[in-house]
Amino acid sequence: MILALALAGCAVTPRPSTAVLPPGAFGTNADNDIAAINTAAWAFANPARTRGSLVNGGRAVMAIDYLAGQLTSSPRWQFMSALTKLEMLHARTEVRAAVGIAEAAPSQAVVNALIMLTAVPTKQTAEQVLRPPVFTLPPAEVVARLENLPFLPIANYASLQAAGQEFPGSGVNCIVCD
Repeated sequence: MILALALAGCAVTPRPSTAVLPPGAFGTNADNDIAAINTAAWAFANPARTRGSLVNGGRAVMAIDYLAGQLTSSPRWQFMSALTKLEMLHARTEVRAAVGIAEAAPSQAVVNALIMLTAVPTKQTAEQVLRPPVFTLPPAEVVARLENLPFLPIANYASLQAAGQEFPGSGVNCIVCD
């Protein structure tokens, strides 16, 4: 029994699904990780910032989905609070539920669809890329949700925490760290 408990304690948690972004995925030549953190913190702090904008809503969702994997898997972010990384994984779940993205969808598939949609934000593009099994709602409904993101408290909190920790030694600290 003790051996079983010891082995259970040593279980390795699988890495979360992590996407790779092409340069300029957020519409700038900035570092994609920093652009994702800043985009998410800006967008999820106030729903009015993305309201009516498919591009801004799509980039905000893409940022959270990307960061949930990237912050955990990249050695670049090893200094970031484990609590912030966990909250970002919860934010991914919250955002996916709000938009109509399958919980188990690979992050790369989500990000690829949103990159295409934000590059060419048309009804035709939406119908081509917002499809099952990645998306669980009809394309028109996903578009409507991207253009009208509600206040998502976990995404807001996680993105603000990540923004407060993006530059180690900057003197800016997270609100609550482990």
